[in-house]
Amino acid sequence: MTDFTVNPDDAALPLVAIVGRPNVGKSTLLNRVIGRREAIVEARPGVTRDRKEVLAEWQQRPFRLVDTGGWMASGTALDDKVSQQSEQAISDADVIVLVVDGSVGLTDDDTRVAKLLRRLDAPVILAVNKIDDQAHDNNIWDFMSLGLGEPQPISALHGRLTGDFLDLVCSHLSHFPMPEADGADSAEAGDDHHDSLDSEGGADETKLFSVAIVGRPNVGKSTLFNRLIGEERSVVHDQAGTTRDTVDTIVDTDTGPVRFIDTAGMRRQAKVDEDTEYYSVVRALSAVDTADVALLVIDATVGVTHQDQRLAERVDAAGCPIVVLFNKWELLDAEQRAKIKSEKERKLHFVGDAPVLHISALTGKNVHRLWPALADSISDYRVRVPTRKVNDIIRAAQVSQPAPHGARVLYATQGATDPPTFTLFANKTIHPTYVRYLERSLREGFDLGSTPIKMRVRHRAE
Repeated sequence: MTDFTVNPDDAALPLVAIVGRPNVGKSTLLNRVIGRREAIVEARPGVTRDRKEVLAEWQQRPFRLVDTGGWMASGTALDDKVSQQSEQAISDADVIVLVVDGSVGLTDDDTRVAKLLRRLDAPVILAVNKIDDQAHDNNIWDFMSLGLGEPQPISALHGRLTGDFLDLVCSHLSHFPMPEADGADSAEAGDDHHDSLDSEGGADETKLFSVAIVGRPNVGKSTLFNRLIGEERSVVHDQAGTTRDTVDTIVDTDTGPVRFIDTAGMRRQAKVDEDTEYYSVVRALSAVDTADVALLVIDATVGVTHQDQRLAERVDAAGCPIVVLFNKWELLDAEQRAKIKSEKERKLHFVGDAPVLHISALTGKNVHRLWPALADSISDYRVRVPTRKVNDIIRAAQVSQPAPHGARVLYATQGATDPPTFTLFANKTIHPTYVRYLERSLREGFDLGSTPIKMRVRHRAE
């Protein structure tokens, strides 16, 4: 049970949706199928809220697998939005897996979900979870009354009978065309291939440009995410901490496909008071570390807080270019707007010439201005500079300010893009401070803005 690398062609793969009432083990089942802890799991209901889609494979059959929040017939306004996300996944699915709890037995909510599913044309597999041993196998027959066929006993936590369950899932996918194979050998060697390209020149042309949306809780990240991708993919509510896990979607743009990643709101570590929020923050930071651009969303009605500063520093330390977005701008008067602009210059001065936009994610005002900023970032990220021009810049920088202790760069070349990576061949060790000076010279010389640059120094002996 392995996962695949996401690419734009995956949208053609069949979709399998995991649904059910809260706390029956849906996220645990998703993690079991793909073989890693992708979805946050905790022994209490309501942890999953958004739809989380991943790629999975069983017996050479790839498919998309989507985890959903618990469906409830009624509840709070937030519960209703989570249920709507689940219903959207149901309507999109080619195969539906209804997960029920065999240790609890049949409930009214199970019956209500089953009634909804019986109206659909898509095949439904009834998975009775938490059947951890043979002694409890007979518990599955209580669920025959749901009218969804023979129940399938599984233990998502321990992996019992999940292979038989996946065989059944794939039997319903047999009429879908298989994607063209790239060859197992090339798939297994993918990481080595990427490393060789990165070090010797040439970029991985299939790599998707990734944009992470980060910020404190309740600043409008999910609202912006939904606005950018054009659908209600993330649950939006005025309760802080609504988003628990990272949610990503690929959007076709004028510059090619772009992956947008919605992340959980990040607070100071001292205020993270539960395991769920801790893992949410870990996933958000991981998204920042792997993103090509970070959209730092700040609540303009609150201003630039200390935590906004810390987040900006964390993104900057990851080598990720930043686009600063002041959200809820329409709620400010002229005096407040002037104050925010002054705060940005004073408290976020270290982000340099990073683009700053004033938007309203709720109404969409000025959100369209984000696309040119992203296009510039993508262009800078993939820039390819002729070797002659690289050496001209390095030579001029050394003439203006020679390196200490007789160190000198003899030759320089751009070895890779995504991000721009430059290799310097020197006669001896160059002090890190001077390497940063050369990096700044390259950035200014080629107008690379806040795009991260990798610098590699090799000695003549190497």
